[in-house]
Amino acid sequence: MHLPIRISPDEIEITAIRAQGSGGQNVNKVSNAVHLRFDIGASSLPDAVKTRLLARGDQRISKDGVVIIKAQAFRSLEKNRAEALRRLEALIASVSIEPKTRRATRPTRSAVRKRLESKTRRSAIKAGRGRVSE
Repeated sequence: MHLPIRISPDEIEITAIRAQGSGGQNVNKVSNAVHLRFDIGASSLPDAVKTRLLARGDQRISKDGVVIIKAQAFRSLEKNRAEALRRLEALIASVSIEPKTRRATRPTRSAVRKRLESKTRRSAIKAGRGRVSE
């Protein structure tokens, strides 16, 4: 069984920012959106997980290895904070399981023979569709 990776709260930097989009005058005075920053290099994640996370071509990971997540779906600051943390955990969980190494396989001799026979049969059927010469 695989245990989920726990992230220490002091490794995560969360700042409240003003949300974009509609909301009238309220959006100009209330900071409800959340900006989450998580430095992969300075974190306590296992080295294998750090490597896979940095190798992943995710637009939320900057060139210097910082995950930046912006959550502004909810009108509540706490809900947006929980959503940002959930997204970070989902991102880390997606790379926490080591992918299986692919083993090269070859088709069996009988499978190759059957495939070539069916191609020959199909070729003969199509060749018989040509114009009839007199």
